[in-house]
Amino acid sequence: MDLNGRRVLVTGASSGIGRAVAVELAHRGARVAVAARSTDKLRELADEIGASVHTVDLSVRGAAAALAADVGPVDILVNNAGAGLAAPVTTVGDDDDARAAFELNYWSPVALMTALRPPMIVNVTSLAYVTPWPLSGGYAAAKAALSVATETARMELPDTHVIEVIPGPVDTPVQAEVRLIPGSARVLDRLPMGSAEKLAKRIATAIERERTRVVFPRLYYPALALPTIGRRILRFLARGVTTDDTVFRTGSHGDPASQAARDSWRPRKS
Repeated sequence: MDLNGRRVLVTGASSGIGRAVAVELAHRGARVAVAARSTDKLRELADEIGASVHTVDLSVRGAAAALAADVGPVDILVNNAGAGLAAPVTTVGDDDDARAAFELNYWSPVALMTALRPPMIVNVTSLAYVTPWPLSGGYAAAKAALSVATETARMELPDTHVIEVIPGPVDTPVQAEVRLIPGSARVLDRLPMGSAEKLAKRIATAIERERTRVVFPRLYYPALALPTIGRRILRFLARGVTTDDTVFRTGSHGDPASQAARDSWRPRKS
């Protein structure tokens, strides 16, 4: 696929992976529409790459359909928006915050796929659904659901090319939030991380070459291929992690502690 002139919608584009993808696709000639909750950050990005801005909260039911109507037809949909509710699954249960997180991470991507039906769909899931971490159960479950829906859509939509992007640790502000979980930093600081910019290049190349899957960094592919072993390793590493009844919302509109952590994060890789 030649990206020049292609119409692309990237959700969750205000920071991290989404922002890097929007920049990379624009540099390759795509006409990019960017969506997220942070209007100011989207406008800064639009000034840089000439994108159209769409402020939306995809954790609200119906917001995805409204976004699709606002953006109009696209050639490529990049479902990247995502955030979590860091909490024990039996503490939050199915409360409003837990349901909003699932809306953001699963129902909204599916709603955009349904409303737009573009020739190409790129769904960003997470290695978390293969190797879950304490307090990430709801997030991992939503990403697992999106992964299954992605694979199913690949079989059901013969005229649509579907790509799943499965990031492991990526050097973005999300890393600061995960480290708020007591005891996590000592483990996570030892894990290799890739940069959002390198992942964006991999995604753009996957689109151009019409691949079906991107695992990043590549060294985490064995965890995807052999999930039982990966989960055993993570259970061992998580023994010192304290959960209690810790609850906090993540993402650009998360709780104050989460936002402060995001603001303090500095990229470790070029």
